[in-house]
Amino acid sequence: MGYYDSQNDNQHEPLRKIYRRSYRGYFLIGLVGAVLGVVIMMVCQPYLMKQGVSAEKSTVQQSTNTSSAPANVQTVNVKNVNFTDAVSKTIDSVVGVNNYQQDNSFGGDGQLKESSTGSGVIYKKDGNKAYIVTNNHVIEGASQVEVSLKNKTKLKAKILGADPLMDLAVLEIQGRNLPKAAELGNSNALKPGEPVATIGNPLGYLDYSITQGIVSNPQREIPIDINQDQSYDWEADVIQTDASINPGNSGGALINMAGQLVGINSMKIAEQGVEGIGFAIPVNSALPIINSLEKDGKVNRPYMGIGNKSLDEISLDDRQQYLRLPQSVKSGVVVLQVGPNSPAARAGIQERDVITALNGQKIENAVGLRKFLYTKTKIGDRITVEYYRNGQKKTTQMTLSVDQQN
Repeated sequence: MGYYDSQNDNQHEPLRKIYRRSYRGYFLIGLVGAVLGVVIMMVCQPYLMKQGVSAEKSTVQQSTNTSSAPANVQTVNVKNVNFTDAVSKTIDSVVGVNNYQQDNSFGGDGQLKESSTGSGVIYKKDGNKAYIVTNNHVIEGASQVEVSLKNKTKLKAKILGADPLMDLAVLEIQGRNLPKAAELGNSNALKPGEPVATIGNPLGYLDYSITQGIVSNPQREIPIDINQDQSYDWEADVIQTDASINPGNSGGALINMAGQLVGINSMKIAEQGVEGIGFAIPVNSALPIINSLEKDGKVNRPYMGIGNKSLDEISLDDRQQYLRLPQSVKSGVVVLQVGPNSPAARAGIQERDVITALNGQKIENAVGLRKFLYTKTKIGDRITVEYYRNGQKKTTQMTLSVDQQN
């Protein structure tokens, strides 16, 4: 604005006249071009229509054909994957699970009332019995569990066992003409980007809803706080998917394109601004737990017999004053107590010992110790324990037993 304010209007008059003359010239050129374009289209369109190609389609095809992608690469639009056959193969095996609890609250009448709802999957049939896997948190605290079939039949279910650590539970129902069991797939074979679908009962009333997505990560580790004490108890190995998993979907089926059960829907990240991050328990990891719950009503796991705490939760001053650890030791598990006549007691482990390795594998923290025991060993195994006592590195042998308190 300052530049124009400093100029006389007469100095700009010739420039405005030139612009006006140029606009008239451009207008005439544009008009002639438009007329020629219309004439060409009128002449050529019958030929294009005869060939079965419209001008719009021709443009799209040209854009596609000029792609620089290698000829052997195929682009798959997951939104267009047809899951119809896969869903029809599995959907009857999915059930609704209703958790009824007694109303013992102040002013309550003590009657059974629906506390929560979820989903489950029939994984096995034996005559007039069917066995269902669901999540522990779906049936937790239940006084009675009811199962709803796709044909609207409702049956009382017996809880055979539950495992909070893996968040799995097994139910048994009896009746005639029960649905077939789902075909089990191989969750270890899942690949990132592979199409999957979920079947379940979101919100408790949108029964037998199907959502579709892909495997975001077939082997994701998620820290879990089971007892809500603000400290992680476990690292769950899960399948991450962007297929919608909502309240009520828990315990439902995650299937592949063959209609095979590859995961048990378990949880999602429910934070503002977060979308498409759900998790399922891989069926290969779930099967040993399911079999134990069906047979024994619980999961028997190897047991050391110690109370422990991660070293990274101990202050640097306490590490030096009470544990007398070398500064080079930065991870491990501090023994807080040793059970009488436990495997640890028999192996000579004492309070304030710091376990740093089992069978030569470094132990970072309490979750790592638990995961090593539950996934790398079995009851009766003899393992090598490396630990520090008063700053001195030591080694001992320990024979694991069954956890009687589990």
